[in-house]
Amino acid sequence: IKAMFFNNPDSAYKILEIEKSATDSEVKKAYRTMVKKYHPDKLQHMDDVYRNGAEEKFRKVQEAYEQLQKERNF
Repeated sequence: IKAMFFNNPDSAYKILEIEKSATDSEVKKAYRTMVKKYHPDKLQHMDDVYRNGAEEKFRKVQEAYEQLQKERNF
């Protein structure tokens, strides 16, 4: 979670909870897992505080994945 608030080259990997040596398919799989976990539509029944936190994490997961797509050219 701490990686979501600091911008360093490895933070995208930490946000997606994978190692830097992960393959492209492992990156994609981790992204899909994290998106399912924090997707706002799945959390409509939760408190606003929890839902807002999850929405922020969801955005960070998307940003991390986009960063890795650019770095790895996939």
